Amino acid sequence: MQLGTRWATGAEPPASVPASLRPAIAEIEARGLSGHWTLTWLEGRPIAELDAGWEVVLTASGEVLARPFQD
Repeated sequence: MQLGTRWATGAEPPASVPASLRPAIAEIEARGLSGHWTLTWLEGRPIAELDAGWEVVLTASGEVLARPFQD
């Protein structure tokens, strides 16, 4: 796992957040959810997790998924 970064909802995501994830992150924030995002990397793919229970992931096929967090 590669080290990531953390930022608050409503703030501009750090430059390290891939452009492909940004629209899905904005879509989740538009629902009025608040908290902090954590960006991590697993097997070379980014995962942004919102502590309010959502995640935005880039799949192996290149698809971006926004979904409730799954344990």
